[in-house]
Amino acid sequence: MSDRIILHVDCNCFYASVEMLYHPEYDGKPLAVGGDPEERHGIVLTANYIAKRQGVKTGMALWQARQCCPDLIFVPPRMYLYIRFSRMARAIYREYSEQVESFGLDECWIDLTDSCGILGDGTKTIENGYRIAREISGRIRKELGITVSIGVSWNKIYAKLGSDYKKPDAITVFDRENYRQLIFPLPVSDLLYVGRRTDRKLAQYGIHTIGQLAEEDPRYLQNWFGKVGLMLSVFARGEDRTPVNDVGIEAPVKSIGNSTTTPRDLVNNEDVRLVLYLLSESVSERLRENHFEGQVISVYVRDNELWGFHQQKKISAPTNISGEIEAAAFDIFQNMYRWERPIRSIGVSVGDLKPEHQTRQLSLFVNEQYRERLMRADRMVTQIRSRYGYDAVQRGIMHEDKYLSSLNATAEDHMIHPHSYFENGNRTGCEAVLL
Repeated sequence: MSDRIILHVDCNCFYASVEMLYHPEYDGKPLAVGGDPEERHGIVLTANYIAKRQGVKTGMALWQARQCCPDLIFVPPRMYLYIRFSRMARAIYREYSEQVESFGLDECWIDLTDSCGILGDGTKTIENGYRIAREISGRIRKELGITVSIGVSWNKIYAKLGSDYKKPDAITVFDRENYRQLIFPLPVSDLLYVGRRTDRKLAQYGIHTIGQLAEEDPRYLQNWFGKVGLMLSVFARGEDRTPVNDVGIEAPVKSIGNSTTTPRDLVNNEDVRLVLYLLSESVSERLRENHFEGQVISVYVRDNELWGFHQQKKISAPTNISGEIEAAAFDIFQNMYRWERPIRSIGVSVGDLKPEHQTRQLSLFVNEQYRERLMRADRMVTQIRSRYGYDAVQRGIMHEDKYLSSLNATAEDHMIHPHSYFENGNRTGCEAVLL
């Protein structure tokens, strides 16, 4: 059986690149997408290459980024904009293959195995895959105004390694002839799903490169890491057989959420409920903007000693209504938190996303007319705020604490959670490693 032809496309500094299109005045200057530098909350979600060369990294606190780069320009995140660009990019990929799998907003795998038999010279070769990759790269640059790095290989893992190998605006081919020379010397931490803990544990066994991992006896890896050890062995040796799954009309993200470090510590349920309303309104607005609704509500809390708590639950019907999101979130919070310490930060997210207005079974115990009124009210609030400003209309609860309610949750750090590599029945082929 001939090899597949797989691309992995990674949009370079995605959020920052999109923002640069809307801020030409920042051309040539260091820019980062993150929270509000005047407050105590927020991290760097991404930065352009000018900022990265000065030491700014994703996940840095804003004050740390400012220390690395004193002239760094911060812009607030606009997830609805990034999701729109992600959709436009995937529309281009789909012109070349029906098998396109999102891995977050800025990354996609594309299976060109069948497409190469139709496009171009009609040969299913890695060289034809490279030619199509060049065409896709040029179209993204011309039609969207951003750049991508692309890896070309016969499996998803090596294709992703290729997109990370050279940045920005580069194409790397890992084929049967060069993979040992180019991939095996790379640090094992470059491999998908080798995080810091796994990297440290592998180092304890003398495994520092992908080549050393590939040459290790899979039985030892299974003893050390369980089934994950077999998976990593498969990944390192280029034997991953996981298919590229077409996600269809499914959302490119698992959930949409919002979190904040509050201007002061929260000390009682009334404080929490006020902030949950702020966050729920923001999440509700993002869901509607992107025509999603979800059925799993999650709450994350971190106390003032930085202990974290997380819990979620499935509600009776998919929703993007702010009041329903808040009510479910507050119920989760009451069941989860015991008030041993004040709360420093809190987050809400909605998962199990589905297209808005998707046909569903109605319940005799749900007042759909009342829900429709709530939906219209949310939309009207959004329209008023977009025209007259965020403070033009607020819930009565916001007047109970002007300091907390001064938090503009629409400018907070929105969280997006990509589909897992192992969803949709993906199999790596690790079940055959020991045979």
